[in-house]
Amino acid sequence: MAERTFRIWRGNKDGGEFVEYKIDVGPGWVVLDCIHRIQMQHATDLACRWNCKAGKCGSCSMEINGKPRLGCMTRMNSLPDGPITIQPLKTFPLVKDLVTDVKWNYEQNKRIPPFKPKARNADGTHRMMQEDVDRVQEFRKCIECFLCQDVCHVLRDHKAHDQFVGPRFMIRLASLEMHPLDTEDRVEKMRKEFGTGWCNITRCCTEVCPEHIGITDNGIIPMKERVVDRYFDPIAWFLGKVFGKK
Repeated sequence: MAERTFRIWRGNKDGGEFVEYKIDVGPGWVVLDCIHRIQMQHATDLACRWNCKAGKCGSCSMEINGKPRLGCMTRMNSLPDGPITIQPLKTFPLVKDLVTDVKWNYEQNKRIPPFKPKARNADGTHRMMQEDVDRVQEFRKCIECFLCQDVCHVLRDHKAHDQFVGPRFMIRLASLEMHPLDTEDRVEKMRKEFGTGWCNITRCCTEVCPEHIGITDNGIIPMKERVVDRYFDPIAWFLGKVFGKK
């Protein structure tokens, strides 16, 4: 056991401050273990959201030493010596201590047109190329921890929540748009309502993803390309004017 110091944000929407706690940390502990020990020994009213403690529910998202991470997947031996600073996600409204209100994300999900499958073949089956199936499977690994939403500068710094749905839902759009059986056209909405043009491809969302999804390269960039092909490609524009094609 070794003593470590934690600076944890305590407060609510009306204000607060960092409070320092010292506890003995055992081998193999993760940050969430330390928070539970602090709750046990020093602050029974410390609010922290968590569930599975296995890196699959996305509940224990927080900022650890200034970086959005999962508390249950951040091992103490991976952090530098010295005080550990823990605070809530900056992008969303604070409820209490380390808990934020993330319902805005679920409201964005409701805005996205759902999966609309094509008709079955005459024999009652669907046929797909395996590579088309594999392409969208990566996006299904998302655990909705919203770390990508938190680190996105469009949401975090510019507060453009009314203009950009964020990386998580660009991935949601990609999972639908790239599905080999989907027939819904979401390109116009991606441009006008979901804000594809806001992302300037810094790849910060990809860097914090605990599931290692290629959010930027495999999801956001292909969606931006679809918008550009339809609205800014001169040949496509000309054909659309002449033949009335989108």
